[in-house]
Amino acid sequence: MSFSKEVKAEILNKGFTSKKKHSKIHNGGISEEKRSQLAKLFLDAGYLCDPEKMYLLEFVASDGDLLERVKSLLFEAFSCEDSVKQTIRSGTSLLYIQDADLISDFLNLIGAHNSLLKFENMRILKEMRENIQRSVNCETANIKRTVCASSRQIADIEYIEENIGLENIPDPLREMAEIRLAKPDASLKELAEAFVPPIGRSGVNHRLRKLSSIADDHRQSKIKGVS
Repeated sequence: MSFSKEVKAEILNKGFTSKKKHSKIHNGGISEEKRSQLAKLFLDAGYLCDPEKMYLLEFVASDGDLLERVKSLLFEAFSCEDSVKQTIRSGTSLLYIQDADLISDFLNLIGAHNSLLKFENMRILKEMRENIQRSVNCETANIKRTVCASSRQIADIEYIEENIGLENIPDPLREMAEIRLAKPDASLKELAEAFVPPIGRSGVNHRLRKLSSIADDHRQSKIKGVS
């Protein structure tokens, strides 16, 4: 059974049908009669997407007056003018909401409390998965940046070693070059701690940039010499 059908089944099990004017729903906010009207409108024209896929509450109807009634009740209940959108799909008008907090409030308003608990549980799990994925993506991006930077730095150092000689550059830069060659996968922090005594990350970054500058300047001078 879809999540939308589960919500409707719960509303019906509370003793509400689309033929009745009142429900056994008791909730805060707008009057019980208007909550019952919203529940009836949801039974007749509403649809809730599975929250694991996306947050979406829709009201679909060819009757424009019905949608205006839904909109009026939603605005009165939640002051949500900016969150309720209206469009046309396949020639049929519809209202839709994609705000998860508002959908949660709607379930509470129409008395679908079991469905509300399920919605919130699914929402928590979904957000946890998304946070974990963002963290993994961020860590992967950081690793890629570190690897790319290290590869460029090592290439510059090897160029200096072959074309200039590490013994011909200042001692602090030579020491930096030797540490980087010995620790190709190390982070700036790890490189800084490899010095005796340790230096700051900014110092490591400055020395690596200086090595790259020496390599680039020498490459440019060779190009000019050839031309």
